[in-house]
Amino acid sequence: MSRSPSIPDRPRLDLDPEMSPEERLEALREHFITIAQVNAELDDQLDVAEDRRDDFREEVDRLERENGALKTSSLYVATVEEVTDDGVVVKQHGTNQEILTEVAPQLHDELEAGDRVAVNDSFSIQTTLSAETDARAQAMQIEHSPEVSYGDIGGLDDQIREVREAVELPLLDADQFDEVGIEPPTGVLLHGPPGTGKTMLARAVAKQTDATFIKMAGSELVRKFIGEGARLVRDLFELAMENEPAIIFIDEIDAVASTRTESKTSGDAEVQRTMMQLLNEMDGFDDRGDICIVAATNRFDMLDRAILRPGRFDRLIDVPKPDEVGRDLIFQIHTRNMSLADDVDFEALAAETDDLSGAEIESLTTEAGMFAIRDERTEVEMADFREALAKITDDESATEPVAFQ
Repeated sequence: MSRSPSIPDRPRLDLDPEMSPEERLEALREHFITIAQVNAELDDQLDVAEDRRDDFREEVDRLERENGALKTSSLYVATVEEVTDDGVVVKQHGTNQEILTEVAPQLHDELEAGDRVAVNDSFSIQTTLSAETDARAQAMQIEHSPEVSYGDIGGLDDQIREVREAVELPLLDADQFDEVGIEPPTGVLLHGPPGTGKTMLARAVAKQTDATFIKMAGSELVRKFIGEGARLVRDLFELAMENEPAIIFIDEIDAVASTRTESKTSGDAEVQRTMMQLLNEMDGFDDRGDICIVAATNRFDMLDRAILRPGRFDRLIDVPKPDEVGRDLIFQIHTRNMSLADDVDFEALAAETDDLSGAEIESLTTEAGMFAIRDERTEVEMADFREALAKITDDESATEPVAFQ
């Protein structure tokens, strides 16, 4: 603990009786300045002391709370196994002991099998606990709708229609399926090259509906400890059921649903265990409710056939690179807020950008704007787009793997 700062000496004034009035006035003026400096120093020390007092008060409050917690009896987490007229059967976590214990009348009617409760050393139920859900699963829930609409996606009219029919329509108008006498699709798999708009399709659906949107990557399901990935899958679906209607979007699903092999390593076994849990949740015996699964992958060829069968993913939607008409539309979408010169020709750009994905076209428009800023211009010209295209093409050529002889 740091020591308190020393208090400055009190200024003293000794006036010589033989001083002239002018000398006396000057001495009083210097004494006044010294007193003001000491007073300012004392004010600073007072402020520091008050801050330290507030810190000590917070520390005292914290210690008092800790002391109170240490004096209270310990509580243990348990699960209600059965509710009977004679009491409640609970299983304590960790020891798995099952005990028949009495419960207060006001709690008896509130308890059901499967509830989590807190018990004391005598296994008496003290309070009920909220449902246990993995914090990582809760963190994947998107609170606000993504700022992406169908109008932001160009060249994918057929894919948009299929996604809306399979995901949006069952959530917004489920009665229409009942009238026709068919079950709505349970899942949609979007597959295609990188940057073609698969994730944007899922985000647009989330914005269009009022459903809870839960986003995750398949790689996040691959966990270090045995059973941890399967538990996370189970918690994700429980979270979706608690907030239905809901959409679960799994990106890079090939990370957890690749073709099973005969490998006996613990890592491969854990990935396959997680995949089996995912398959079980997708078509389990329990009604899944208003929950739709949307997945995306760049490696359709790697997926296990079990996850592709109808009933799990009823629609397999190919999202290809855009054609010339689609590229023209994508250019218009990504430049609608840009200041363009009159010589910009989207049809010519679409013809010159063969084999570019939508994400690459977006990058090209940004790069063209950077060329205009570099030349201190406020309008983007056709030459800027061509320079950006050349730069992107050169960058892609530089990143291509080199074959060694």
